[in-house]
Amino acid sequence: MLWWFERDGQHTRIEVLQPPAGQYELHIFNPDGTERVEHFDDLGALRARQQDVHDVLIATGWKRSGEWLL
Repeated sequence: MLWWFERDGQHTRIEVLQPPAGQYELHIFNPDGTERVEHFDDLGALRARQQDVHDVLIATGWKRSGEWLL
């Protein structure tokens, strides 16, 4: 799933991937083009972290710039 955000002409996104082996990845793409990847074994922990990242973006002035995609 993908979520896009915009602030002052800059863009960022967060993406959730499920690679093989039952693990999950949260990819955070920064406006400068860098990417951070966090790994999770537990879906609940992944969802909580994704929500934390979303909440921080919104609290710091980022706005959702589209619907999430599967």
